[in-house]
Amino acid sequence: MWGKLLGGLFGLAMFKIPGLIVGVFIGHWFDRSMRQQFEQAGGFSGFKRDQSEAQGLFMFSTFAVMGHLAKADGVVTTAHIDKAVAFMQQLGLGAQQQQEAQRAFREGKDSQFPLQQQLQSLRQAYRWRPDLLQMFLEIQISVAYVDGRLSDIELKLLQQVAAALSISNTRLQYLLGRYEAESRFSRRSTQQAPAADALADAYQLLGVAPDCSETELKKAYKKQMSQHHPDKLMSQGLPKEMLELANQKTQQIQAAYELLKQHRS
Repeated sequence: MWGKLLGGLFGLAMFKIPGLIVGVFIGHWFDRSMRQQFEQAGGFSGFKRDQSEAQGLFMFSTFAVMGHLAKADGVVTTAHIDKAVAFMQQLGLGAQQQQEAQRAFREGKDSQFPLQQQLQSLRQAYRWRPDLLQMFLEIQISVAYVDGRLSDIELKLLQQVAAALSISNTRLQYLLGRYEAESRFSRRSTQQAPAADALADAYQLLGVAPDCSETELKKAYKKQMSQHHPDKLMSQGLPKEMLELANQKTQQIQAAYELLKQHRS
């Protein structure tokens, strides 16, 4: 930015309008060159705490709120730490990014962590991207369930997170049930004859009732795929590190839909 601004001003002063155009072009090239060098040096790999860079804000908020949830019951368990480490590995974070994620996690654990302020910044940055805000909430739900249960304190905290992101409590309850169904469904093999509970989980994962019509089933499937499709989320600003997470979501949706189609045929 500064390269374009200074180059344009210098060109205008020296050669009027033609100089302005040339100066902006040269400044743009300079900005791009400097940014590439800075990124190679690790300057842009840092997670941002504010809206100066939305994707960095998303990453920092993800791990900071993870830490806050982990400390919700008073003690950060080994399961929470293992979940955070596994999530970092799942995202394929480099060594420096893992250090930044760990630092964000530690900041989130602090009793003075400004949770509401952080969530407000996130909502403001992604206010036109509700699918990304929902994905953020889904990540935090997975952290809350790391020990296989959801405590009252964790539920209250998730309600605060949802409210701060303008996600209704009704939607939160649906996502909680959907996560439980998805977790059970992912542990079952779809290669064997489907059990009744596997079918029930598949319906819940897609958000439809077992007596839904074929049209309603297909519509629900398309809606879920649209909400979690990696290409769509990437175009809306999902950090590239989270692409694999979106891929896994769509694979589960696809598997549930295929299972139900096979059962209903």
